[in-house]
Amino acid sequence: MSDYSDRDDLYARERQVIDRFSFDESVVRVFPDMIKRSVPGYDTIIEMTGVLAARYSQPGSLLYDLGCSLGASTLAMASLVPHQDCRIIAVDNSAAMLASARQLMDANPPGLQVTLTEEDIRRVSFAPQSASVAVMNFTLQFVPRPDRDALLARLANALLPGGILVLSEKIAFADPQEDDLQRELHHAFKQNNGYSVMEISQKRNALENVLVPETLEEHRRRLGEAGFSQVHVWFRCFNFLSLVAVR
Repeated sequence: MSDYSDRDDLYARERQVIDRFSFDESVVRVFPDMIKRSVPGYDTIIEMTGVLAARYSQPGSLLYDLGCSLGASTLAMASLVPHQDCRIIAVDNSAAMLASARQLMDANPPGLQVTLTEEDIRRVSFAPQSASVAVMNFTLQFVPRPDRDALLARLANALLPGGILVLSEKIAFADPQEDDLQRELHHAFKQNNGYSVMEISQKRNALENVLVPETLEEHRRRLGEAGFSQVHVWFRCFNFLSLVAVR
C-alpha cells in the first residue's frame, strides 16, 4: 500500500462537471482517510462488528462481509471469532477495492479462512441456513431501492436461527426539520475534520442518486418483512446508525 496516498483531496479543487461517485482507484487510494473523516464513529462500528461476530458466530458456519471494501470488517471478525472452523466470505463489486483488500490480507493474515469475491451482492448465491453472521456496513444505501427487500429476504433465509445481520447506514428522517439538523451536524463534523464547504458540496453532488438513505422506520419495516425477529439500534451518531437484526 506504499504507493497509495492517504489524504482525501478528491474534491478539494473546483470541478466544472461532477461525475457520479464510484469506488474506483482514485477513491481506493484515499478510502481509509475518506471514511474516517466522513462517517462519525466509523472506528467504533468496525471494532464492535468484531465483538458482535464473536458473540453470535456459530461453529462451522459462514460469515458474510457484503460490500467489504478494503476488508476492515472482515479483519475485525477474523481477529475475534473464536471458532476456527468458521469461514468468511467477503464480497465487493469493485475490482480496485478487492485488489487493495488482498494486499491488506497478505500484510495482516486473518485468523480465519477468508474468500474474497468480486460480485454484485444482489447476485450472491446464499445457501439456506448456512451463515451465523452477515455484515453490511454502509452497503445497502448503495443498492437500488427496488432491490433492497429481495436482497434482505434472501439474506435472512441464509442465516441460522439466532444468527444476526449487522446493518450500518446513513439514514434520513421523516421530519424535515430533524433531517436538516442532522445533515447540518454531519457537515459540521466533516468541516471539523478538515473538509471545506466546497469539498462537502461537490461530494454531495457526486453521491446524489448513488447513495440513497432511508429512515429507521423503513429499515425496521424491511427487516421485519424479511424475517428478522428482532431489530436493535446499538449505535447512532447524527444521521448514521448501526443495527443488529436477529434471525
